[in-house]
Amino acid sequence: MTERTYHDALHGAITLNGADSTEGLLIRLIDTPAFQRLRRIRQLGPASLTFHGAEGSRFTHSLGVLAVARRAFDRLAGMHPQLEPFRSVVLCAALLHDIGHSALSHTGEEIFGTHHELWTGRILQESLPIRQLLDRFNPELLPQLEAVYHKKHPIPLVWQLVSSQLDCDRLDYLMRDSYFTGASYGHIDLDRILLALRYDPVTQQLTVAQKGMAAIEHYLVVRSFMYAQVYNHPKNLAATWTLERLFVRARDCWRRGELWADEVMAAWLEARGDQLSLDNYLALDDYRLLYHIQRWQGEADSVLAELCRQVYDRDLPKAIEVTSMAPEQQQSLLAQAHRLALQQGHPPDDAIGMRVACSRGYTLYQRGINLQTTQGLQEISERSALVRTLIQPIERTYLICPRTIVPLLQFDPPY
Repeated sequence: MTERTYHDALHGAITLNGADSTEGLLIRLIDTPAFQRLRRIRQLGPASLTFHGAEGSRFTHSLGVLAVARRAFDRLAGMHPQLEPFRSVVLCAALLHDIGHSALSHTGEEIFGTHHELWTGRILQESLPIRQLLDRFNPELLPQLEAVYHKKHPIPLVWQLVSSQLDCDRLDYLMRDSYFTGASYGHIDLDRILLALRYDPVTQQLTVAQKGMAAIEHYLVVRSFMYAQVYNHPKNLAATWTLERLFVRARDCWRRGELWADEVMAAWLEARGDQLSLDNYLALDDYRLLYHIQRWQGEADSVLAELCRQVYDRDLPKAIEVTSMAPEQQQSLLAQAHRLALQQGHPPDDAIGMRVACSRGYTLYQRGINLQTTQGLQEISERSALVRTLIQPIERTYLICPRTIVPLLQFDPPY
């Protein structure tokens, strides 16, 4: 097999050498139908309704994570040759980590009650093209991948490169999401971070050289900003809320026999996402879902038709931050919005709601981030006052309501 090159907006030419047994396997895994479907799933779900450039796919992100993981692992293995036998499991785990995502990515998980981690395991086990490639390469590769995804691999570094507070997944998605949304405050110093990564032979975990602390602090600040300003942008929250109400309504119409859906969407409307067959799960992508939303604009149920129109035409409700209000004031405003919605002919249950967005802070998730210091390994928040300020998660509460009632609400919105 000859080499394969993927030209990436962030990482440039990602070239895989088919003569290398591991990279030849990666090429064949990329060519499987289950992996190619990631081209049809947007990385940021409905965020393109807020940031028009956010059109990137899970496919491009997965290749990016592979590129970062290969750079990180090959450098560490060059310093510690005992790591070399784990190259195939690290790179395959990086490539396949998101193969379980379905339509609308994380937003789809909220809507349909799915868990992409569970489906990643099922796809690796049950999708014959992938399972056969893994078993043919090494019968122990699949169990090792499962150990990585469950964070039980005996060498912590192997799974930490894929899923930790400082993993290749986060490094790529912060860079990629910043680039495609135009959020300039999302830039990180990838080269500096990768140069600072270390392997501790005693604990066998991923660590960071003390001289790299500033780059890691910057990375954690960037992540905090991206959650606050991009992932939890009020317009994203309004879009997600509208999609959730849309599919609640669609399920009700389907159960009454008053809705058209093809055989795949029918399966998704009838059962929770994690109870689907593998074929039905793999068959839903953004294209199929948006086709149904387009068609449902013509359905007899006027509420469903209107919710579909709002999504399709990007005529979304307003998300007003009410975090500073006392709980009783929030409930009073919600009741006021309900009354105004009724007066204007909006069905309150489908037009009015509250949404809480949480911007996750830095945590000791999966051992945190450990620095190599003259006093031994130290968790970064013990050495950095800046990181300690990022530990507390931030919650913001929003009222979701039709734009037409906003001028009539009797309060001072914090625009």
